[in-house]
Amino acid sequence: MNVEVVRWPADAQRLAELREQRVPRLLVVTNGNGEHHEMPIPVDCLEDWVTSDAPEWEIDARRNALVLRSGQHAVRPTLDDDGLLHHRDAWVSLSPVEQALASVLLDRFGAVVTREMLADRAWPSGVPTRNALDVHVLRLRRRIAPIGLEIRTVRSRGYLMQSREPALQSG
Repeated sequence: MNVEVVRWPADAQRLAELREQRVPRLLVVTNGNGEHHEMPIPVDCLEDWVTSDAPEWEIDARRNALVLRSGQHAVRPTLDDDGLLHHRDAWVSLSPVEQALASVLLDRFGAVVTREMLADRAWPSGVPTRNALDVHVLRLRRRIAPIGLEIRTVRSRGYLMQSREPALQSG
């Protein structure tokens, strides 16, 4: 997991974009020309800050802490205009139907989405057969597994997309 380093307050626009994308970020607070800026207040667990004169060990410690926190808290995946589903440092290309299904699941990431909601978004001009929806969900499951996502079936309710927990190493 990459942690983006942002100069504060010089890169305020970039910071806003990284916050929206839920990318882990370390703000380096600069005090150029004798000016003193207000220290930033982190808006979530994916953000921390240090002063520009902090020793390298402190910067590394804060960066490592952000990596750990980002691994413990689900990083919300994003679907771009080119049909690429991004999650953490990986991405996968989706077909148009997969994009439509993923879009609904991402809108309610971590929550149940009914079969009807999926069908309405993926097939706006008509309802698919139950089998067609099942086949497309199965294909999407297989497509997203390598990037650390999974779709769980919630019996009699629908589906839920979430981050897949990494397998614990025994040793």
